[in-house]
Amino acid sequence: MCLAVPGKVLGIEERDGTRMASVDFGGVVKEVCLEYLPDLQVGEYAIVHVGFALQRLDEESARRTLELFANLGMLQEEFGDPWEQAAQATQPEAGEVRQ
Repeated sequence: MCLAVPGKVLGIEERDGTRMASVDFGGVVKEVCLEYLPDLQVGEYAIVHVGFALQRLDEESARRTLELFANLGMLQEEFGDPWEQAAQATQPEAGEVRQ
């Protein structure tokens, strides 16, 4: 699943003519393209989808959304290690016997 997730801009730089940002998504930092929000600044929040900042967001809304996603396990699903997730999916439940 690909979510549109709010994140906080930690730093901005230009790479090959494109504004890029380091964005913190509740402890996970990813690189994000700012071409759709060229005036976004360090410290601001944005909704990010598939590596692009799409919409500016206020801090309170961003924090509530990140908390909700974390409580539902959706941040781990979106940003977690796919190898770890696959290994966990193949582990038997307590009392379950797989053949």
